[in-house]
Amino acid sequence: RTRTRCTSQCPCGLVERHNLLLAQEHAPRHGDVATPCSVGRLRLNNFRNYARLSLDLSASVVVLSGSNGTGKTNLMEAISFLSPGRGLRRARLREVQKADTVDDPNGGWAVAATISGPGGPVKISSYLGKTNKGKDCRLARHDGALAQPACLSQLVGVQWLTPQMDRLFLEGPSSRRRFLDRLVLGLDPNHSRRVGAYERNLRERAKLQRGGNCDPAWLSALEARMAADGVAVAAARKEALACLQQFLVEAPGRFPRPELAVEGRLESWLDVLPAVEVESRFAVMLADNRRRDCEARSTGEGPHRSDLVVIHAGKNRPAAQCSTGEQKALLIS
Repeated sequence: RTRTRCTSQCPCGLVERHNLLLAQEHAPRHGDVATPCSVGRLRLNNFRNYARLSLDLSASVVVLSGSNGTGKTNLMEAISFLSPGRGLRRARLREVQKADTVDDPNGGWAVAATISGPGGPVKISSYLGKTNKGKDCRLARHDGALAQPACLSQLVGVQWLTPQMDRLFLEGPSSRRRFLDRLVLGLDPNHSRRVGAYERNLRERAKLQRGGNCDPAWLSALEARMAADGVAVAAARKEALACLQQFLVEAPGRFPRPELAVEGRLESWLDVLPAVEVESRFAVMLADNRRRDCEARSTGEGPHRSDLVVIHAGKNRPAAQCSTGEQKALLIS
């Protein structure tokens, strides 16, 4: 496990910290123990403020130190692009392009790394490419062979904590769902695919209803896919939290122990019913709620409404009611 931290001393004396973890090579499943790994070599091309960069890194803790604006967080953001998604800043593809190369058709950004672990070195890369229609897209490579970006989660799990996440327990549930889904992705490499499929069908259903094209057969087909993917998403979240909770119970240390749960309609059904019955119930509920969802212009039930619940076990207090310091400690633990 490699921990990377960047610190910058600002004029007011405050220190900003970003923490990034490369959690494992070959993501574990069903409670397997994470395998330590590290970034041995990192290369950047036209990424943020870096035109070219090549680093050979230690396998131990890496600390990036320097003045504000020198690119420490940019470097960590580049590493976060070695996993599926939009990185630690949730940036769009063109946003991470070096500013003076945006109009260069051959100047796309790229991040490449050699990941060292017990199974031997693995070379992975993520870069800006084009679709057949000329639109921007993200591409990836594994040991030189073209791969889907989603496949990166099968090779290495990346987690991060940023100052913006200090308010995780005070903000709305959407930020906690994103945080939870990234934790799940570290245990189940297929989770992002299921979440993406569910959200695409969710948007398509809403689009059909807004356009007045409410063909019952078409809606039923979409809702059946939403039910299958939605129940799989909810089940994966519950399974991952159970695995993490067991680890937290056994883990030594002085950090407060959080009690974790995911709160939602599907999750509560999964506590007492088999998944196949929950899937059937969810499909029926979506069909029954068509008029209400159409009038509200949103889908009222589903895993997109679930929330991560965190309790300070030592005080039996919700994380949102804990002190700022306790919230940070719970997040780290």
